[in-house]
Amino acid sequence: MDKKKIKKEYKTEEITIVWEASKCIHSGNCVRGQPKVFNHKARPWIEVDKATKDELIDQIDKCPSGAISYIINES
Repeated sequence: MDKKKIKKEYKTEEITIVWEASKCIHSGNCVRGQPKVFNHKARPWIEVDKATKDELIDQIDKCPSGAISYIINES
């Protein structure tokens, strides 16, 4: 699979996390900051239900490459 084309979404009712492999620089900020959510050894590697929306947003905002972003879902 071409890494440049990998784009995955992980959803809850409140938030959608978007991961774009081609942007990832593997800084590890996500894994260190929220290891229950971001676990590169697990599949799926992002488990959005392991943190609150605000905790997810706070961690995603620390992604230096922008590989992980979020969309607030409409209610």
